[in-house]
Amino acid sequence: MNLEILPVSDLKPAIEDENNLAFGKSFTDRMFVMEFDRAKGWHSARIQPYAPFTLDPAAMVLHYSQEIFEGLKAFRREDGSIALFRPADNVARFNQSARRMCMPEVDEKFFLDSMLELIRMEERWVPKAEGTSLYIRPTMIATEPMLGVRPADQYLCYVILCPVGAYYKGGIAPVKIWISDHFVRAAEGGTGEAKTGGNYAASLYAAREASLKGYDQVLWLDAKEKKYVEEVGSMNMLFHYDDKIVTSPLKGTVLDGITRRSALKLLSEMGYQIEERALTVDEVMEGAQNGRLKEAFGTGTAVVISPVGSFCYQDECVQLGNGEPGELTMKLYNQLTAIQYGRQPDPHNWITTL
Repeated sequence: MNLEILPVSDLKPAIEDENNLAFGKSFTDRMFVMEFDRAKGWHSARIQPYAPFTLDPAAMVLHYSQEIFEGLKAFRREDGSIALFRPADNVARFNQSARRMCMPEVDEKFFLDSMLELIRMEERWVPKAEGTSLYIRPTMIATEPMLGVRPADQYLCYVILCPVGAYYKGGIAPVKIWISDHFVRAAEGGTGEAKTGGNYAASLYAAREASLKGYDQVLWLDAKEKKYVEEVGSMNMLFHYDDKIVTSPLKGTVLDGITRRSALKLLSEMGYQIEERALTVDEVMEGAQNGRLKEAFGTGTAVVISPVGSFCYQDECVQLGNGEPGELTMKLYNQLTAIQYGRQPDPHNWITTL
C-alpha cells in the first residue's frame, strides 16, 4: 500500500503562547487516514487536511462501540530534533486492542512509518517550551452502516495531532485519590485490557462523583470481590513498600501501560524488587498508617509519573508521608523525562528520533 500526500491550502496560525496550551483542544493542519473493507483490506492511505468525517447514522461505532485508540507523544529536544517514546510499542498495543474488539489489524511498520511522516510534515506544531509536547492520537472506528450486533465489515483508521502544554504547570502536585467500593471499571473476561472508548465511558460517573467530593482520581477495585486495587482511570498504579514495588498484575482488567513497563524496568535497575500481585485495599490503607507504604504513584502518557498524596476509602482518609511528592517518585519522573527530552542517554533504545 502506498501513502498518498494530499495538498493543504490554508494553514492555521502558528502557536502563539506555548505556555498556555490546553490539552486536546487544538489540532494540526493534517491528519493520516486509511480505510478498510473485507473485500479490499486496508486501502486509500493518505495524509490529508484535518477535516470532519461524514458518517452514516447507522455507522456501527455509534451503536455498538467498536472503537479503539492509542495515545503517545513527540518531544522537541534542545538540539531541535523531535523524539518519540516507544512508538512501536503503541502500534503493537493498537493491534492488541484491535484483536480484542474484533477489528482488522494494521501493518505495524506501514502504520508507524506513516505516523512518523505525518509528524515530519507537521513539525512546526511540536512546541519548544519546557514540558510541552505533541500528543498523537491513533484511532480506529467501525463505519459500516448496519444495525446488528456483529463485527463490522468497514473501518476507518486515522491519526490526529494536538500540541499540548506541560502537565504540571505549577510544579508536580500530589493527587488525592478516592477508592470506589461500589463502581467498577472492568471485570476479568471483559475488555479492560483494550484501549477502547467504552472502558472510559464506564468510568465517567464515578469520576464525576469523586470530583464533586474534592478528589482528583478514582482508584478502582476488582469487580469480583471489590477487595484488590487495580488502576486509576488514566494511570497504572505503583506502590513502594519497604524495598519493593508492588503493582497489580496484568490479567485482562488492567491496561498494559507503556509508561508502566518503562517505570518497572528503571525501578528494577535501581535495585527494587518488583512484585506484580493482587494488593488489597486494606494493605494500602494500613500501609499508609503504619509507614510501610512509603510512596504511591501513577504512570501514564499524559502525567508520566504522578505522585499520590492521600487515599480515601469509605469514611477514612490516609496521607502518604508528609503529603509531598516522594523522593523515589521524583527520581523516576526526572529520569523518564530526561530520556524523553534527550537530557540523559537512552540505553534501552526507547527513543525514535526524527
